[in-house]
Amino acid sequence: MKNFFLGLMIVCGVISLTGCVTSVTQSDGQSGRTGSQNFSGDVSNGTRAESDEPTKSDARTKSKAHVDLGNAYLEAARMGVALDEANLAIGYDHTYAPAYMLLGLVYANLDQNDQAETAFAEASRLAPGDPEVNNNYGWFLCSRGREQEGLKHIEQAATNPYYNTPARAYTNAGLCYLRIKNDASAEAQFARAYQFDPTNKQVLFQLAAISYRKGDEVRARTFLSTLQGLMVAPTSETLWLGLCIEHKLGNKEKENDYAFRLRRDFASSAEYQALLQGKYE
Repeated sequence: MKNFFLGLMIVCGVISLTGCVTSVTQSDGQSGRTGSQNFSGDVSNGTRAESDEPTKSDARTKSKAHVDLGNAYLEAARMGVALDEANLAIGYDHTYAPAYMLLGLVYANLDQNDQAETAFAEASRLAPGDPEVNNNYGWFLCSRGREQEGLKHIEQAATNPYYNTPARAYTNAGLCYLRIKNDASAEAQFARAYQFDPTNKQVLFQLAAISYRKGDEVRARTFLSTLQGLMVAPTSETLWLGLCIEHKLGNKEKENDYAFRLRRDFASSAEYQALLQGKYE
């Protein structure tokens, strides 16, 4: 969650990392074979997220309340208080998987990876079919260089018929494939995410960037234009992608407009430095 887009940095086509994780409670982010274009998991045994299930004991009710509160603190980047709430939730009910997931998310945000993995693994042990757990644990593994392991968990989330936000899992799968430089499989997952959520900004950006890398500048421009219509203000990454697209299409007027806005609003960015050096490719 450090940068919104996993996009074009320094030169068009070079990527940096961000993720799309699920909240601990629902608040509205492959099978492990590198060449796979679409998930092929068995969806017949999908289970609901534990956070969606009714509580059946006073201890579980209290634990869930602390998870909900901790999630709010996590969203507000108040990690210390979120950590306290996670531990309180576990204290009330040490069998409640979302409490360990919250703990894992907090530790992951603090870059305490060993503690995060222990917490995520316990959440997965307690609720192996929980799509929220699988999506978050899978992205954690992907973002720590264990992409094939992570994709297996994300697949379970994406193909779970009870998951309310499958676009998040498909987006994470696409981002994970980008980490191993598999644009074809990444594009397939972003396309699935787009079917579920056509206003997902991360997905629109990635589909534009991949289309550009494939040499389909017109399609890239279409996706980028849709994205720009949803954004309050552009980022250095979206301006740079637009500039690269128009440069390839030979549209000097639009290219110059992007260059002007990049210089005006993001003069210290890596993208503007690439522009100064003429590093379009």
